[in-house]
Amino acid sequence: MIERRKELPLERQTVTNFPVHSSHEDSYWRISPALGVPMFILTKIADLVQIAPEDFSKRSIDAIEDNINAKYSNKVIQKIGLCICLYDLQWASEGLIGHGTGLVNVNTEFRMVVFRPFKGEVMIGRIRSSTPAGINLRTDFFDDIFVPFEELPEGAEYNHSEQLWIWNLDEDRLFYDNHEMVRFQVIDEEWHDQAPAGPTQAEDSPLKTPYRIKASMAAEGLGVCLWWDGA
Repeated sequence: MIERRKELPLERQTVTNFPVHSSHEDSYWRISPALGVPMFILTKIADLVQIAPEDFSKRSIDAIEDNINAKYSNKVIQKIGLCICLYDLQWASEGLIGHGTGLVNVNTEFRMVVFRPFKGEVMIGRIRSSTPAGINLRTDFFDDIFVPFEELPEGAEYNHSEQLWIWNLDEDRLFYDNHEMVRFQVIDEEWHDQAPAGPTQAEDSPLKTPYRIKASMAAEGLGVCLWWDGA
């Protein structure tokens, strides 16, 4: 068994139990809002890690953790969220060399930091693009956030020549310009399993994003941050 590393990226005392969620994990935890990161959760995963011969020069724990990060970071697990990075390695078996491969197989249990904001959570992002259907937002590490037009405030209209939305408020025209920082509220989420194309599915048909957040900017205080800052 491998000892846990003492240097943890987050304080363990701020993590509380959360209910069992899916077959990918035994349990998962939401990181305390006191850390300022309530949009992230911890999810526990059991998986087989294979260490290649070129990694044999590393310490065992470093080789295992590098392998886990390479496999899971920036990947979406269905109904769980977007994996960000390894939180901690909780257990690892003795390594067994695979027959004819030279790979060392290690059974592991570990926790990942996962991006999964809860419904009703208010977040900060930037406008990525606009269409008549709504506004696409992004954060520094996640691009699939969509605000449908019905979730914009009353009086909002789409300008086809400028390709952006404008909020007509009394006698003012407030613009949802690209790259503007905005405040939005999470209202729903969409999951799409990106399984290999079947015989009835065209090979060139576009793949839906595996995880998308539906958001609103209709309530007071939401929308372009400059409108409300200092109000």
